[in-house]
Amino acid sequence: MSQLHKDIVIFLGPPGSGKGSLSQLCVRRLGWMQFSTGNLCREHIANATDIGKQIDFAIKCGKLISDSLIIEMVEEWLRLQLMQPRAIILDGFPRTTVQATALHKLLKSDDFKDVNLHVVKMSVPDERIIKRLSARLICRNNKCQAVYSLHPEASLKPRQEMVCNECEDILVRRPDDEENAIKERLLIYHKHELDLINFYTSVDQPITLLNVERSLEDVYAQLINCVGVEFS
Repeated sequence: MSQLHKDIVIFLGPPGSGKGSLSQLCVRRLGWMQFSTGNLCREHIANATDIGKQIDFAIKCGKLISDSLIIEMVEEWLRLQLMQPRAIILDGFPRTTVQATALHKLLKSDDFKDVNLHVVKMSVPDERIIKRLSARLICRNNKCQAVYSLHPEASLKPRQEMVCNECEDILVRRPDDEENAIKERLLIYHKHELDLINFYTSVDQPITLLNVERSLEDVYAQLINCVGVEFS
């Protein structure tokens, strides 16, 4: 498999739009790297790094993790990946225009001059999102965090009931995957997404629309088409 010098793919899509499932498929088939803000936060907390201690403190105080802290964490991670030839999927970052602006400036710097950015918007109605999230299960292992679904149309299902296919740990349902919590999250998400779309439009960054009301295989094929990955 050969790729452009370096590709970073940003998925814009509400929780339950299939970002995690699509990312896992790209990791397995293409060897891409998946970046998850949530997973990296948990990793920093588990390793008791300086960033992790600040994140843990914010969470325990019931505060939002600051943009500056998230940006510092992401930039540190991206710099560590510079020598890797694999494409990177950013799942859950950027979430705000402050984060998007910081990433935009970083990718304009000399260290990242050969990076190609792809912004992909995953389009799916809220009603379908609610059905999907209500059936979602996640591996409780912080180092795994594989996502599954009990939804009839889902392709990523656990082979053994409530057991992760990857690490064989227990699968759990997130408290925020209850219907009322989902609706609240969607309201917040749509506001931030509109801000991000306006930002990327203002800096002339193309945005590719991905129809995710199809099978995972069809969505995967669309993604490969728009990102332009070549195989050898």
